[in-house]
Amino acid sequence: MRNAGFFMGIGLPLDGSGKSPWFLLIMLFFLFAFSMSIRLIVGLGNPGAEYEQTRHNAGFWLVEQLANSLPGCRLQKESRFNAMVAKANIAGQEVFLLEPLTFMNRSGQSVGALARFYKIKPEEVLVVHDELDLAPGVAKMKQGGSSGGHNGLKDITAALGTQDYWRLRLGIGHPRSLNLQQPVADFVLHRPRKEEQVLIEESIDKSLRVLPLVFEGKFNIATMQLHTP
Repeated sequence: MRNAGFFMGIGLPLDGSGKSPWFLLIMLFFLFAFSMSIRLIVGLGNPGAEYEQTRHNAGFWLVEQLANSLPGCRLQKESRFNAMVAKANIAGQEVFLLEPLTFMNRSGQSVGALARFYKIKPEEVLVVHDELDLAPGVAKMKQGGSSGGHNGLKDITAALGTQDYWRLRLGIGHPRSLNLQQPVADFVLHRPRKEEQVLIEESIDKSLRVLPLVFEGKFNIATMQLHTP
């Protein structure tokens, strides 16, 4: 048998049926590894009415729309996490939504605290954030990678001890690509122009449409659909 030859070749013992006692364990490992799904969605932004409509709060916008779309799901202040938190049952499992109230540069405090409390692994975390390197209207998803200068991501990476969490990047454009003279720090803390706002909202809508696939652990399909114009 091909299976027997393979397992004998790598030194695993076989039982009388010719199947390795390790075979089931290996299959279960791969089934588990490729069925990992998201248990925590984090929207990044700054708290307070003065920041509510600014580009830097695009992550908050998506999480709030997601919460509003789920029956019985409402973001409420949780002092122990210094965040707005909601809990929902999605695709048969418990999923948390979180908006840190720490201001952007300390987002990791809230994310790390909730992830540790509920034993959520970094690869089960999806962080939604504004992205300067993508044009308004574009959204992309990936796992891992550098912070790209985003202070919220830097702090989350430090809190989780790894870069291996998922990111949903909502394009807001760069002031230079949009023919604006604002410094980046000023640009992200201002409201998008009307035409940019429409495009950002479209990218949020498209992202929300692929999230059911993400909750089912179908990351490749979700990513392909999100990245297809």
